[in-house]
Amino acid sequence: MNKTLIWIIAVVITIATVIYQRKTGPTYPVNASVEISGQTIESSLPRSHGGDGDREIRIEVLDSKIEGRIIYKRYKIEEAFTTVDMHRQGTDLIGYLPHQPPAGKIEYSVELIHENVSYPLNESPTVVRFKGGVPAGVLIPHILFIFIAELLSLIAGLFVIFKFNRYKLYSILTVVFLFLGGFVLGPVIQKYAFGAFWTGFPFGMDLTDNKVLFAMIFWILAVVLNIKKDRPKLVLAASIVFFLINMIPHSMFGSELNYESGEVVTGMIMMF
Repeated sequence: MNKTLIWIIAVVITIATVIYQRKTGPTYPVNASVEISGQTIESSLPRSHGGDGDREIRIEVLDSKIEGRIIYKRYKIEEAFTTVDMHRQGTDLIGYLPHQPPAGKIEYSVELIHENVSYPLNESPTVVRFKGGVPAGVLIPHILFIFIAELLSLIAGLFVIFKFNRYKLYSILTVVFLFLGGFVLGPVIQKYAFGAFWTGFPFGMDLTDNKVLFAMIFWILAVVLNIKKDRPKLVLAASIVFFLINMIPHSMFGSELNYESGEVVTGMIMMF
């Protein structure tokens, strides 16, 4: 196998992994649909909101006779549900969920009403998490550097498999981009979004932070132990570990506000 083909394979796998991460994560919009009088109404219900202001819920409903309402409450809080009517704007029904502090969550359902009959759009409540706004000047480089690190990690591993001797170079580059994306820009994003620079070990159990930490440890060991002696199997192991880590859905066990204590908890802490 030549190097060009390896690069093509690595790019395709990296893109597929990134898409998989986002679509399987708990903040990716959830698709919902309902049939009313022979017409199917489909929508993508948001599960994340960044920045100031309330979370808009917008659903395209062409039939002007159909109305809508949102039923919501704060997540994991014993309190009564609040119902708000949606208003029509052209072909859309629009409603709002009230703004929450960073890491606060709201569970909500949408109901459409036609001729005094209620039709649930989502059978089970959808949970939306709020966060602070993250500047594009920080977010875009972070995504780019992590993407490059994933790509270079695959290249290094494939170079080992097909016995190309530049795997050490790509190993070093992987560490550089992973450090910049995960340990420099990553904490800055966490600070903007949830008010803390680092919520992984030893300060918390945020899975996203710990994934980066785990991958960095493996890659640093692989690079250091290849300085004086060729140990390509360690590079392959680090590449496989990083790939498996990237198969974990994005934002799993992320920051969550405990409304009762006012503290933001993360990761496995939420399970207890």
